[in-house]
Amino acid sequence: MKRIFIMITMVAVFASCNNKAKEEALAKQQAMVAVRDSLKLDSFKRAEAAEKERLVEERHQAELAAARRSNTNYSSSGSTTNTNAGTSTSIRKEGWSSAAKGTAIGAGVGALGGILIDKKDGRGAIIGGLAGAGAGYVIGRERDKKSGRVQPKN
Repeated sequence: MKRIFIMITMVAVFASCNNKAKEEALAKQQAMVAVRDSLKLDSFKRAEAAEKERLVEERHQAELAAARRSNTNYSSSGSTTNTNAGTSTSIRKEGWSSAAKGTAIGAGVGALGGILIDKKDGRGAIIGGLAGAGAGYVIGRERDKKSGRVQPKN
């Protein structure tokens, strides 16, 4: 019994001494990871700032080009006239239009509904997808007209 008690005590002592070394190594490793992360974060912040600065410069250049286009000089019989066609700049909107989004969402929902309703070899999916795409396009096109992305025909 004494031997078992002594062995358990020795194992506990060795385990407690060994645990501190592991904790210190883990703390050093975490500190190194934190330093690397902060350096990465700093480089990302600098890259974001440079990207924002580049976008501002591009926007400024686009505005200058639009102003040059709208303020054209025409000469007629020796006199110079300055014609301003309007100061509104048409900025091309990027990304999907509402009509395209509506078409995609409508097709997906229609196909899913068609599968659930008619379970014959995808026939319902095709019909539902086409009907959903058409309805989604119509709804999305109306949203585009309201947002000004598409000019309504008179």
